[in-house]
Amino acid sequence: MKNSELLIKVVLAILMFLCLLDMPYGFYQFVRFVALIGFGILAYRANEQQRQTEMIIYGGLALLFQPFFKIALGREMWNVVDVIVGIGLIGSLIMNRTKSQR
Repeated sequence: MKNSELLIKVVLAILMFLCLLDMPYGFYQFVRFVALIGFGILAYRANEQQRQTEMIIYGGLALLFQPFFKIALGREMWNVVDVIVGIGLIGSLIMNRTKSQR
């Protein structure tokens, strides 16, 4: 995994967990833009490396978080999504690190 992918995943995970706090609405809009770009880059890189499952997951997340056509899930459901995505990003970092040590 490239350092840029590592950085993107760490930043996105931190942002997902920060969304659990009571932040101003502008912060959540910022997170949507950053998530769209970050997950878009991760999807593109996964596609380049023929990792189709990851490409679909990251592409779906980019669509879910995109700021143009908002998906109204409610605060509680968005919190659940944020936690799942944050844990998933950290889990992917751990799995990739384990694979690279073999």
